[in-house]
Amino acid sequence: MDHFRQCLGGVPYASLVATILCFSGVALFCGCGHVALTGTVSILEQHFSTNASDHALLSEVIQLMQYVIYGIASFFFLYGIILLAEGFYTTSAVKELHGEFKTTACGRCISGMFVFLTYVLGVAWLGVFGFSAVPVFMFYNIWSTCEAIKTLQTNMTVPGDQICVDIRQYGIIPWNAVPGKACGPILENICNTNEFYMSYHLFIVACAGAGATVIALIHFLMILSSNWAYLKDASKMQAYQDIKAKEEQELQDIQSRSKEQLNSFT
Repeated sequence: MDHFRQCLGGVPYASLVATILCFSGVALFCGCGHVALTGTVSILEQHFSTNASDHALLSEVIQLMQYVIYGIASFFFLYGIILLAEGFYTTSAVKELHGEFKTTACGRCISGMFVFLTYVLGVAWLGVFGFSAVPVFMFYNIWSTCEAIKTLQTNMTVPGDQICVDIRQYGIIPWNAVPGKACGPILENICNTNEFYMSYHLFIVACAGAGATVIALIHFLMILSSNWAYLKDASKMQAYQDIKAKEEQELQDIQSRSKEQLNSFT
């Protein structure tokens, strides 16, 4: 029972929570973002750009982004495991489980490198979080326009045909794309399609996943900074103990030599 408690005490719970949050955020961003991008291409091809050459560049960019998503998922799976392992080996409970804890300059350098790398990744994910909010904004504008059309049709104030959404103004397809915009009932039908409904909500979830990943990286950064400070203090304590042991050994040598001299006189 005591050994089981020691094992539980050796778990770096802060690193474990940050790892779970990081995995969840990256999984939501990558999975939902990949499917939402596919749905976006389908909506554009069916309703806003019937000529494939008009959105060929956009299709290539989206395909490249999907490949990048695969790389992000793989990288953060490995990086999260590495940071969790680093948390295990630098927690104070490991010292109690495995006895004397010694640090090296290489270990402190690696810990500092993780702090710097996590900081850079956190800043990069802030940009990803902001970028993932752009499609949410675009889909929200389309959805709110559809709701406005429904309201006008109910109140019989303004014909719905006069309300349009022009995708070309967002710059994702060229101005010569045909039709490029949708008005009235056609726009309302687009909003009622499964592709639009799924893509809109998946982009929201992907944006939330990116935000969760940012929080996880900030959490990791605090943990790594604390671990680095612990390693630094441990190295100082180790140097102090080495000096103290050396002085005690010298004192014992002096005492032994003094006894030998006294014995020789007697």
